Amino acid sequence: MSNPLVGVIMGSDSDLDIMSEAAKILEELGVAVDVQVISAHRTPDKMAEYGMSAESRGVEVIIAGAGGSAHLPGMTASYTNLPVIAVPIKRENHGDESIKSSRAMPPGIPLAVMPNNGARNAGLYAAAILALKYPEIAKKYAAFRTKLHDDILAKNQTLQDVGWEQYLNGVLD
Repeated sequence: MSNPLVGVIMGSDSDLDIMSEAAKILEELGVAVDVQVISAHRTPDKMAEYGMSAESRGVEVIIAGAGGSAHLPGMTASYTNLPVIAVPIKRENHGDESIKSSRAMPPGIPLAVMPNNGARNAGLYAAAILALKYPEIAKKYAAFRTKLHDDILAKNQTLQDVGWEQYLNGVLD
């Protein structure tokens, strides 16, 4: 797939270290992404235009990450009918403003909210949404989930074989 199906937007370039996890997992699953810095407060017209034009550009899901008051995800959701997934950005010097802001959406404007810094899960959630429509994404997403399952079974087998103390003292991957 060459046209971006998922928009990954963030309020500041300082959020790229976290938000890149969404882009990485989506690209691993064969989903093209459009990654941009768009601030709800510093570039509100660009945010509005991005939300209003996303569908016509072929974007089907938007992942929006922001810290502090985190208005970007909710405000983007107000400008589009597409599913929007919020990634609250939490840094050491932040409280819980961003997750509280994302969870406090008014009735009628839905917003899926990931855990703090949960960009990887946001990417996986976007892939799950797209898997409903695109068989090739569904196949890669299912393989990803199967690998998670198989990895846990293998780790448990190793734990059973060597015992918890030896496992804890260095058999971890």
